[in-house]
Amino acid sequence: MSATTMNSTPKQRKHQAIKPDALKVPGLVKLTGKRVVLASASPRRKEILATFVRTSHSLCFAKLMYVCFVWFALLEPGVKGVEPEIVPSTFDETLPLSEFEDVHEYPVATATQKAVEVYERLVAENPDDPPDLVIGADTVVLTHTLPLSSDVHPSLLPSDRPEILEKPTSKADNLRMLLDLNGAACEVVTGVSLVYPVLQAPGYQIKSMDERSIVHFSQNPTHVLEAYADSGEGLDRAGGFAVQGLGGALVKKVDGDWNNVVGFPAAAFLRFLDLLVQEEDDFLEM
Repeated sequence: MSATTMNSTPKQRKHQAIKPDALKVPGLVKLTGKRVVLASASPRRKEILATFVRTSHSLCFAKLMYVCFVWFALLEPGVKGVEPEIVPSTFDETLPLSEFEDVHEYPVATATQKAVEVYERLVAENPDDPPDLVIGADTVVLTHTLPLSSDVHPSLLPSDRPEILEKPTSKADNLRMLLDLNGAACEVVTGVSLVYPVLQAPGYQIKSMDERSIVHFSQNPTHVLEAYADSGEGLDRAGGFAVQGLGGALVKKVDGDWNNVVGFPAAAFLRFLDLLVQEEDDFLEM
């Protein structure tokens, strides 16, 4: 193949993950013309990346914004933010939880493994067109939440180790989980890892972050919890509820990023991209 042929379709023109109506912030501008891959099959993460809707800390307003987005998408189809390639990771998510002194590191490590697996696979499949950025994400729901911030020294805080709430195994198990959460709170943590190429071995760099939100449940009557468990919506959800669906009726408020509870911390992700552009000389320079 001649040099003329190789250069006839520059890489920056082949990939259009960043849409014209996306926010003109440094991180997204840097991604223009780049091959951006989301290592997840989650439709919720895809939707959030497509819109970058920045929601209020108010649950009611956040739900209203989400509903408005859905209707807007039906009336005016098209992505307004980021439309990455969707390449689900094959990583089996079997990291031993006991190896993590801080349970908040678990979703970050899982997100990293997802992103690295997809990056290495795509490079092996097509070395001439490697991804410029692979986004990995993993969301977990934790019990025994602590405040998002505290003036108390960490040594004086309760030492109870948070536990991960997995997906319920049955409707009965879902009801048990909801009864435990009723009138209480849980913490939702999303780990996000970015993998991008660099010249140094092993040929890529990894940058990670996590975002934490607190979900406060109303004191719901038992028959409401039973009805929700019977709906089956919570069976495929970590923690046994979907705040953006019927499960939102069980929730009093969310402290932190509502999008994070849905599955991807859009606002923190934008800030993280901007920080990397500012501080990392090799970020997306290959």
